[in-house]
Order: sequence, then C-alpha cells, then structure tokens
Amino acid sequence: MFHIILHQPEIAPNTGNSIRLSANTGCHLHLVEPLGFHFADRHLQRAGLDYHDLARVTRHADWAHCRAHFAGQRIFALSTKAEDDFFAARFQPGDAFLFGAETRGLPQAVLEDAAITARLRLPMMPANRSMNLSNTVAVVIFEAWRQQGFAGAASAP
Repeated sequence: MFHIILHQPEIAPNTGNSIRLSANTGCHLHLVEPLGFHFADRHLQRAGLDYHDLARVTRHADWAHCRAHFAGQRIFALSTKAEDDFFAARFQPGDAFLFGAETRGLPQAVLEDAAITARLRLPMMPANRSMNLSNTVAVVIFEAWRQQGFAGAASAP
C-alpha cells in the first residue's frame, strides 16, 4: 500500500500511534534514526497497543540509508514550509510520505533533496505553527487510501 517515513521522531506515543495506524491501513512504517526515545519505551508500547506484531516497521540508520531504500519511488515530504496543496496531489500505491520530527520538522537539506517528488502542506489556520505528528500522518494516509478506493479494507458492517 503506502509507506510512512518518520524522520527522527521524538515523542514515543506519536510513533506508537503511527504503528497502530500502519497495522490498520496496511502501510509500512519506516523510522529514520536517531529516535528521541528507546524503541522499548513503555509509552511507545502503550500507544501501539497490541498492534506491534501486525505492523511492518523498518528502522533506517539515517536519511541516506532511507533514501537509498526508496530509490526510484515517489516520496512526498509534508512540511509547514511547503507551498503545494496536499489535497491537489494524486497518489499511487507504493508512494511514501515523509514527516519530520515533532519539534523541528524536516531539515532543510532533506526538504531540498532531489529524491523528494513533491513538498506538500496540509491546510490550517494561518497563525498556527503545526499539527500533531500522528494526527497529520492519519490525515495523509486516509486521503491517499481514499484515492485508492480504500483498496484492501474490510467492508463496513
């Protein structure tokens, strides 16, 4: 389906929420180190509940290793610094969505990397700085999945 890339996430519960989201949407979660917490952190475990075994999670030593892993694939960087409208973009299965650390966002060097297909921004009120990382990941993944007709989802009761 899709790939979620968290670049140096700092807050364990956000990553735990993304683990659970990945398990429930069929996405593959990629974590770019260093992480701001230990992977065995109890907050990470609690936020991910019992979904850790159902999620595909790959850890990358740094951006260079992650970038190499996705060579030739589309990577969409989400940033409050971007100007392109997220909701105008059209996504395909296999696309990767890159998100920055909670307190810093994506480094300028990563945003300017030639491997980035597009830099996208979610709409929000003008005076605000940013949205919560795991909330942003959920909005992005559900819109991309919606564009695919929620392929693979269980039928609603």
